[in-house]
Amino acid sequence: MAVPARIRDSLALILLAAGCAGGPQAPDWQAAAAQALQAFQRLYFAGSTDAAEAQFKTARSELASTGRADLVARAELVRCAVRTASLEFDDCPGFERLRYGARQEELDYANYLLGKASYKAGDDPLSRLVAFAVSLRNGVIDPAGISAAVDIASAQGWRRPLLAWLGVQLKRAEAAGDNDAAARLRKRIELVSE
Repeated sequence: MAVPARIRDSLALILLAAGCAGGPQAPDWQAAAAQALQAFQRLYFAGSTDAAEAQFKTARSELASTGRADLVARAELVRCAVRTASLEFDDCPGFERLRYGARQEELDYANYLLGKASYKAGDDPLSRLVAFAVSLRNGVIDPAGISAAVDIASAQGWRRPLLAWLGVQLKRAEAAGDNDAAARLRKRIELVSE
């Protein structure tokens, strides 16, 4: 299968990009990379940074074994999207080192993650959460968007992004002098942190 017309910030991206949907048995590296990227996201969102990074290293190694910078660049975009959803903003340094091998759609998505371009988010939870994070990064999110991001992270059981988004709500409540809301948010943060 060919690369989708638009980069999606779902972990299915690597499988689609590598062409392993349907047809003959996929090479081992494709399955290993996809499984490791899925584990990376799950562990990262659970707050297990070291274990998540070990899984990402495995995925990246599997993809690098192909010698295709575009596949490794896509994995780095997945990593950047997961970090962005958790409100951990950076300049996607792993992707930037591979920019030379990226296609235009990856370059466009990287610019979107950096808050420098627009992009139509998908309907999956990760895409929507990334879109809210980019809106926050650009300073254009409203309270309803923040609440929606909290709801997405909560519904998925994504501890790290949930804590980050609850932190945003807490800061807003404190800035507004809403002591009751701030107290409720602190208790919720404490519960999620257990």
